[in-house]
Amino acid sequence: MLILEILYALTIISVVIVVISENRNPIKTLSWVMVLVFLPFVGLIWYLIFGQDFTRKQVINKRMYSKLKKRPLDEIGTLEEFSYPPEHASLIRLLRNLDHTPLLGGNDVRFYTRAAEKFEELLRDIENAKQHIHVEYYVFEGDNIGRRIRDALIRKSLEGVEVRVIYDSFGSRKTSRAFFEEFRKAGIEAEPFLKVVLPKFTSRLNFRNHRKIIVIDGQIGYVGGINIADRYIDGLKWGIWRDTHVRIEGKGVQGLQSIFLIDWFFVSQTLITSRRYFPELPVYGDISLQMVNSGPFREEREIYHGILQAIYDAQKSIFIQTPYFIPPESMIEALQAAAIRGLDVRLIISKRSDVPLVQMASRSFVKEMLESGVKVYMYEKGFLHSKLMVFDDSLTLIGSVNFDSRSFEHNFEVEAFIYDHVVAERAIEIFVEDQRDSQVVSLREWVKRPIRLRFFESLMRLFAPLM
Repeated sequence: MLILEILYALTIISVVIVVISENRNPIKTLSWVMVLVFLPFVGLIWYLIFGQDFTRKQVINKRMYSKLKKRPLDEIGTLEEFSYPPEHASLIRLLRNLDHTPLLGGNDVRFYTRAAEKFEELLRDIENAKQHIHVEYYVFEGDNIGRRIRDALIRKSLEGVEVRVIYDSFGSRKTSRAFFEEFRKAGIEAEPFLKVVLPKFTSRLNFRNHRKIIVIDGQIGYVGGINIADRYIDGLKWGIWRDTHVRIEGKGVQGLQSIFLIDWFFVSQTLITSRRYFPELPVYGDISLQMVNSGPFREEREIYHGILQAIYDAQKSIFIQTPYFIPPESMIEALQAAAIRGLDVRLIISKRSDVPLVQMASRSFVKEMLESGVKVYMYEKGFLHSKLMVFDDSLTLIGSVNFDSRSFEHNFEVEAFIYDHVVAERAIEIFVEDQRDSQVVSLREWVKRPIRLRFFESLMRLFAPLM
């Protein structure tokens, strides 16, 4: 027994040394050391599953990524400069220089705040598809809406339309193999992203494809927070499921197409760069946007830096709604500085969440937000899963990104940076509608909550960098 205890202690010490030697963010390193020391057995298992970073070593070659990122966009030809609010020039340059992300104009953008409306429109677009349909979702469940979309895709495949499907292996873990096998029987190429199977379980579970992408004929695209599952339509037992999605028609879809084809190469080792997936398109509107992707295969953290730059550039207001608010220290300081210099900074999070421990960690940040002048609201109508940000009255961010370290560092994400006053006006309307269904948080009342509750929230915050 003593020998086993000694061996176990040596194992923990060795892992702690490895964690320190990896030169990670000091806060994250300290969090892992605390987990390993104070929760020995559980901490070791947790580290083996979530702490190791094998992605850069085993899955993605940076040189190949860069090649794939540039090559599809090169097929479009010379990209002209489109109009945009001049105050966002530095942000546009940043995203373009970080990851070859062009500004794409000539778009029409339509918002959906009800999943049922989004799915009905999507099914109509699928029915009208002529050449190809590309689908990529974190959650693709085999329930009612999942079967409707599957059957619609199968019908189009039997008509001769190319259909490709990527589903996250962990996010779609509740869906049976037989469900996805129906795709393959109909000639649809369906592939899991980073399939979670032993012995690669521990190196892959921590890196999930959180994107929600649909591209139809290289002309119509969907992106946002709504996965394919009935709960997005029916809600939960304790309230509605409030989410936001957008439909894009125009050149901006070519950015989504590029991201999908990069992921398709990862899952199938098939390189697709044909020009027919990037067709010449007419002008559908005067909206310009950048389609930004990020993930653990790159150190640049494109979406994170884009949001940070947007906070720095804001002159009047910053509106953020997110299901999980666990920001890195730099984001906290940037938001606090914005509020202190007089900007109207508002944050809406859910009063109740689908992940209680993450909710507790999120609430630990509320006090310092309020103290710096940020207005915080708790959504009461149900679960607010929307990932929407509006800066001033000219920049809107919508995609799959939660305002937390997991989205910024570990997940494969996609975010549309939309530069347009009319779009921002509609996004602000959506935000204000949700604000009406929320309770404003008073600093005076917030600090009066039970000490035990505040302690557990602070305790969960210690693990925030790991969530």
